[in-house]
Amino acid sequence: MADETLFERIISGEIPSHGVAKGEGWYAFLDINPRRPGHTLVVPHKGVSHLAKLSANEAGCLIQGVQEVQRKLGIVFKTTDFSVVLHDGRLAGQEVPHVHFHVIPRNADDGGKSMMAMWPNSPTGLSPDHASLSNLSSKLMEV
Repeated sequence: MADETLFERIISGEIPSHGVAKGEGWYAFLDINPRRPGHTLVVPHKGVSHLAKLSANEAGCLIQGVQEVQRKLGIVFKTTDFSVVLHDGRLAGQEVPHVHFHVIPRNADDGGKSMMAMWPNSPTGLSPDHASLSNLSSKLMEV
């Protein structure tokens, strides 16, 4: 049996997270090092590294999760525009070997930059702001 991925440990509750939504075969939670407020990860329960390794049903459910997260973030951040990003495999920049979509709310005043341009040098060693993440998680879970 392969080791569980970080995201499988989050899904199981072994590692705490700041939930946004959950559905059939997927879970969404706030990124602890967000590129901007509301940066959410949507992950399938199945711990695979590539989208093509999900069944059509699993992939469809995952996309429904992305849409539900967009709905919630849209209400809280008053927007209809999002950056939705998938790094499909290690060579594509995937840091955790588990399929996951980044969903980032966008607003007219955010500069319109790409995800990488928003944060070109990923900081390391930063402590997540769990109080702010918890507050936002509560708001998003209510919508």
